Amino acid sequence: MSYIANTSEQRKQMLAACGVSSIEELFSDIPVSLRPKSFNLPRARSEMEVFNLLESIALRNYSHLTNFIGGGFYDHFIPAAVDAIVSRSEFYTAYTPYQPELSQGTLQAIYEYQTHICRLTGMEVTNASVYDGGTALYEACQMALHATGRGRIVMDSGVNPVYRTMLYSYTANLSIDFAEVSVTHGQSDRARIFEKLDDNTAAVILQNPNFFGVIDDHSDIVEHCHKRGILVIQSVYPVAMSLLKTPGEIGVDIATGEGQSLGIPLSFGGPYLGFMATTKALVRKMPGRLVGRTVDHNGREAFVLTLQAREQHIRREKATSNICSNEALCALRASIYLGLLGREGLKEVARLCYAKTRYAMKRFKEIPRVKVMESSPTFNEFTVMLPINAGELAGMMVERGIAPGLPLGRFYKGMGPYLLVGVTEKRTKHEIGVFAEALEDVLCH
Repeated sequence: MSYIANTSEQRKQMLAACGVSSIEELFSDIPVSLRPKSFNLPRARSEMEVFNLLESIALRNYSHLTNFIGGGFYDHFIPAAVDAIVSRSEFYTAYTPYQPELSQGTLQAIYEYQTHICRLTGMEVTNASVYDGGTALYEACQMALHATGRGRIVMDSGVNPVYRTMLYSYTANLSIDFAEVSVTHGQSDRARIFEKLDDNTAAVILQNPNFFGVIDDHSDIVEHCHKRGILVIQSVYPVAMSLLKTPGEIGVDIATGEGQSLGIPLSFGGPYLGFMATTKALVRKMPGRLVGRTVDHNGREAFVLTLQAREQHIRREKATSNICSNEALCALRASIYLGLLGREGLKEVARLCYAKTRYAMKRFKEIPRVKVMESSPTFNEFTVMLPINAGELAGMMVERGIAPGLPLGRFYKGMGPYLLVGVTEKRTKHEIGVFAEALEDVLCH
């Protein structure tokens, strides 16, 4: 107690102020097993001393790993200007204002974000963002169910398993019939997907590139589904959309995805950014908020909240979602990132990711007993089959300072030897070479 009260008299005074006579009485409501083991706190220290102490403790947990992990979350380079702009006090809030007419700057920032997402996905309208990629996918399912009045969802197994787990968790108490279809050679199995469709199917969920990094043109699936009145939801990787066919180009009804790769650091799990975009025909089924541009009574440009189909604004039974806030700060980061890079800059990032992935695949194919899966085209991720369990290999590689990728056995039965490797523009030729040499050394010894 020397830090809290330097003398017994001070201690008595403090206890009396709390209305108790002893330390034991002060903590009487707390079970003995949960009480502090000691009050022998260290002496008072200066701010600098405390900072240095905490930093030294934190460094004990630090291990620099060269990151080759993908699976929906990527180690992209973030320009310093993103942090500089987003840290300004005018922007430093996660919430959309409740008096929009007094917050024109914030609303304009969200409007610009919506514009970027529409251009990136080729869709007609987007909202002011939701929580993350998995939440966005769930909200898209709800949109499809409400729009069609049907109760069945058919889902490709190449959809991110984290998102699929979230989807099943969110809908555990709802009467929704889910059907999953396994991929074939990494791509969507058209024949089996079409077999699963019936008159009660509301939507088909696809992903491009999928969890295995495989690129797939889903135009034929979209055409087939639309003939039967079935909506198509596609989860996409925004960086890849700068080079691939966009959801809008192939006729997708709802596009969703994780915006972390657009200027948001990995941050040990968040906060992240879920984006979703759709057609004008479905806009009234979209959750969250939508910022629009108009003019005031003096003819000056103004930004306002327009459609807000959430339960706080309309009758509960008519609401599409109970989402109350949006990831405005993360959306701002994405908007600044896309604005800084521009159309050609984002394409250059995507080309670098693709080219470096091809180099990594080449190096891995030279390693004995390692098989690179090449039956389908990929973007910046690829799967390798190892002679040992991928989880065990990952542990050995971490000891060498390399996060080698995601062991697929954690997500798919029978895929213990398979490793998903992700490569971004940040990975250098030297780092890829070190990875390949370390992998060969581990497998050969």
